[in-house]
Amino acid sequence: MNDRTRVLLAVGFTVALFLSVQLGALALVEPFYEGGHQSVENPDDPTNSLVYFGIILVATALMLVTIKYDVEWLIKAMIIGVSVMISWYVFDELIPSVVTVSSVNVAAAAAAVAVGGALLLYPEWYVIDLTGVVMGAGAAALFGISFGLLPALLLLTVLAVYDAISVYGTEHMLELAEGVMALKIPVVLVVPTTLSFSYLDPESTEGVVDGHEAADAESVDDSSPNAASSTNGGPRPDDAPTAGETDADPAADGDDALERDALFIGLGDAVIPTVLVASAAYFLEVGMIDVPVITLNVPALGALLGTIAGLLVLMYMVLKGRPHAGLPLLNGGAIAGYLVGALASGLSLATALGL
Repeated sequence: MNDRTRVLLAVGFTVALFLSVQLGALALVEPFYEGGHQSVENPDDPTNSLVYFGIILVATALMLVTIKYDVEWLIKAMIIGVSVMISWYVFDELIPSVVTVSSVNVAAAAAAVAVGGALLLYPEWYVIDLTGVVMGAGAAALFGISFGLLPALLLLTVLAVYDAISVYGTEHMLELAEGVMALKIPVVLVVPTTLSFSYLDPESTEGVVDGHEAADAESVDDSSPNAASSTNGGPRPDDAPTAGETDADPAADGDDALERDALFIGLGDAVIPTVLVASAAYFLEVGMIDVPVITLNVPALGALLGTIAGLLVLMYMVLKGRPHAGLPLLNGGAIAGYLVGALASGLSLATALGL
C-alpha cells in the first residue's frame, strides 16, 4: 500500500469516526431529552461551562495523583465504568424494551455490560473505536441538551484555549500521557495506517511520549481528551514529532507520520465540538432540515461541517509532521460554521450567541 493510499484511508477513516459521533449525537438529542437526561435545571446559565471546566481540572489532578502513586488501575476502572454507564443510556434508547426487571431494559443493560467486558478483556483498536463512537455520541448529546447556546460557545472557547496552553505551554499532561496510553481505554480514537497494527501489542503505544527527555523542548499532550496524536507501532525515534507536541527542530522530517502504524486522536476532539452541534440542533428552531432519525437544522449543519473542516486541517498538519493542539482548530471550525449557519438562517448575531 503506497503512502498516498494510506493517507487517504487514514483521513477517510478519521472523518468517518467523527461523523459517526456527530450523527449519533444528533440522533440521540430528542430521545435523551424525552428520557429526562438533561443534567442541569437551567441550560442557559453560562456558569455551567465554568463548572464543567473546573471538573476537568479536578479530574486531571486526580489522575495525576493516581499515576504518581502507581494506582493507574483506578483510572481504567473509572473510564470503563463511565463507558458502561453512557453505553447503557444509549442502548436504552436504541434497543426495544422487550424484557424489563424493575423498569430496567435487560437487553440494553446486557449490551452495556458487554461493552465493559470487551474493554477489559479484549481492547483491540476496533473495540476502542466502537466504544468511543458510542460514548462520544452519548456524551455529546447529553451535554448538548444541557448546555444552551451561550454556555456551549463558552465551553468550546475555554477548552480550546486550555488545550493550546497545555500543548504549547505547560507540560503537565506528560505524566498523564505516559500513565494512561498503556491502559488501552477509550480516551482516544485509534486510526491504523497498516493492516498489521494491533493495539493489543504491548509496544503499540511505545514512543508516544518517549524521547521527551532527549528532546527537552518537546511538549506532549497525547493522552488528554483534547489532543490529536500519531504514533509508531513500536519505539519511535526521539526526534520524531507527534501531534500535541512542539518540536525544537522546524526542519523535522515531514513524512515521519507516514512511517507509523497508527494515529491517535483524542476522543474529546470529537466530543467537544459536537456539543455545539447538538446544542444548536436542540435549542434552535430555524432552518430545520428534514432528515430521517436525526434532529438537524442549518446552524447545526454549519457546526458539523466546520468541525470536519478543522479536522482536515488538523490531519494535514499531523501527517506532515507539523504537530498541533486539536481543539483550537476543531472548536474554531465548529464555532465559525455554526455562526455562518445561524446568520444564514436569519438569526441576529446576538441571538446566535445566546445573548
